[in-house]
Amino acid sequence: MRPESLVTDHTIYACVMGSRAFGLATESSDTDLRGVFLAPTSLFWGFEKPPTHVEGPADEQFSWELERFCELALRGNPNVLECLHSPLVEHADATGRELLSLRGAFLSRRVHETFVRYAHGQRRKLDADVRTHGAPRWKHAMHLLRLLTSARDLLRTGVLTVDVGGRREELLAVKRGEVPWAEVEARMNRLAAEAEEAAAHTPLPEEPDRRRVEDFLIRTRRASALQPYPHEEVVQGVEPTGRVGQP
Repeated sequence: MRPESLVTDHTIYACVMGSRAFGLATESSDTDLRGVFLAPTSLFWGFEKPPTHVEGPADEQFSWELERFCELALRGNPNVLECLHSPLVEHADATGRELLSLRGAFLSRRVHETFVRYAHGQRRKLDADVRTHGAPRWKHAMHLLRLLTSARDLLRTGVLTVDVGGRREELLAVKRGEVPWAEVEARMNRLAAEAEEAAAHTPLPEEPDRRRVEDFLIRTRRASALQPYPHEEVVQGVEPTGRVGQP
C-alpha cells in the first residue's frame, strides 16, 4: 500500500492548522492540512511496517499514524495537541470523533515543559537573527507570542485555545514589524514568567490519562483487524484465511 493511500483511504481525522486555525490568516496565507490515519492492523503483521507519518498527497499536508499521534500527544507535543484542538475540522469519522472526545486525556502539567522548551528554541533563533541581521523574522516572533500566550492560558484554565480571538490585530502588527523588538522581547519575557507562575497552580493533572488512551488504541486496532487483509489473495491453494485448501 502506497503511503499516500493511507491518507486518502484511511484518514480518521483531518483539520486545518497554521495561520488559518490561529485566526491570523491574510490573503497570502497557505492552507496547512493536518490529519491522522489509521493504518490497517494487518499491515503490521509483515516485515515492512506502515509509516508513522506521511507528507502529502496535497501540498502543505502532513498526517500521523494514530499510534504515533497518540504517543506525541501524551508527551505534550505542542503541534500535535493544537491539531486536536483546531477550530477548523475538515473530517472526522466515528473513530476520529472518539479521538476528539479524548482531548482532555492528553493534557497534563507536562505541557509547561514542552511548550516552554519549544518556545525557548524559537527564541534562540530569533535572538540569533537579531544579532546577525539586526532584526528578527517578524512572522516567527508573532507566532512565538501566540504560542506563549496559548501555553499560559492552558496552564491557567486547563483549556487549550487555538484561535487568538481579539489579539489578532496586535499580533499582526508584530508580523508587519510595526512593534519595536525591545517591546516584543518584553512581552515574551512577561508571558514566560506568567506561564511559570500559572504552572504552580494549574488545574491540569500531573500526568495524562495514558490508560484511557491506550484502551482506545487497542480497541481501534482490534476492530481494524477484523477487516479484510488489504493484500489478500489465493496463492497455490492457500485460502485468504491462511488455511491450506483441500486438493
